Amino acid sequence: MSPNSAGPAVLVDRDEKDPAVAIVTLNRPERRNALTVEAKEGLLTALRQVAEDPAVRAVVLTGTGRSFCVGQDLGEHVASLRGEASTSFSTVEQHYNPIVTLIATMPKPVVGALNGGAFGAGLGFAMACDLRIAADTATFATSFAAIGLTADSGLSATLTHSLGAARALELLLLGEPFDAPQALASGLVRAVVPAAQVRDRALELARTLAAGPTLAYAEIKKAVAVGAVSDLATTLANEGEGQARLGATRDHREAVEAFLAKRAPVFEGS
Repeated sequence: MSPNSAGPAVLVDRDEKDPAVAIVTLNRPERRNALTVEAKEGLLTALRQVAEDPAVRAVVLTGTGRSFCVGQDLGEHVASLRGEASTSFSTVEQHYNPIVTLIATMPKPVVGALNGGAFGAGLGFAMACDLRIAADTATFATSFAAIGLTADSGLSATLTHSLGAARALELLLLGEPFDAPQALASGLVRAVVPAAQVRDRALELARTLAAGPTLAYAEIKKAVAVGAVSDLATTLANEGEGQARLGATRDHREAVEAFLAKRAPVFEGS
């Protein structure tokens, strides 16, 4: 159990209106959802659970309280440095890398409901999501250089792909915070809403995605990941392979038949 009296460090629930939407919640509000080993292992377990569950068609990742996630719990980190310092950074390989990989590559869309601040690895988790809704009170920062570290949790890639190398370097070197309106203007978030509405707006978006062509969404995620780092020939070949796989699905046939019949398609993920 977490030190948080409210329960475990990470919660997994289903949306009451649409059980095809899973909600994964960081649940250490008293520590602004700072990441202890328990929280990171709980998040890994939760993400694996929803990624592997065929009944889950979309995921919302959020936090309790006023913060989304402020990154590594530095109290625990300092204790580790004072103990066996040589193992203090094994968490990057054991936790951060697989968490970001799961968020970014699971074959279903992930919506980040950024209920508050996201810093360090917390910002990395947010940027690994496919779409983001932010509270109007949220602030963001990379935070690594201020404690003498480089980026982790994929930020050197996600910020560069989203903003370009110059702006990514600025954010990583200087660590200057930016607010939700700036994130919206930069295209880092889809919408900025009052904090009390973040969860509901994210769930609405996730329900729309859950009702959509989830097999196509999975291929789109793959295609963007390949296209971001590949030459044109590789990108075109990968897109062609994805189209061939989707062309053989019942979802594709259903969508075409629905279009011809002038009705809404019903996607089943097959």
